[in-house]
Amino acid sequence: MANHKSALKRIRQNAVKRLRNRYYHKTARTAVKVLRNEEDKKVATEQLPKVISLLDKLVKKNIIHKNKAANLKSKLAKHVNKLA
Repeated sequence: MANHKSALKRIRQNAVKRLRNRYYHKTARTAVKVLRNEEDKKVATEQLPKVISLLDKLVKKNIIHKNKAANLKSKLAKHVNKLA
């Protein structure tokens, strides 16, 4: 266990940040899943920019890697364009 005051504070901060990052990551995964399961092209087209924005924010906060976000955005765009 840490003995320094600053180390104890860092442990508290890390716990808070970890929970916040988990929330953001889970929210994004749910949004991606909802978009993947969407069958209506009009609704999917409206959702796509929101999901892309969400993924970009995760990259900016270093929650996911930029290449992972790029791959997800590409696959989602393909999915939306393929819908009839």
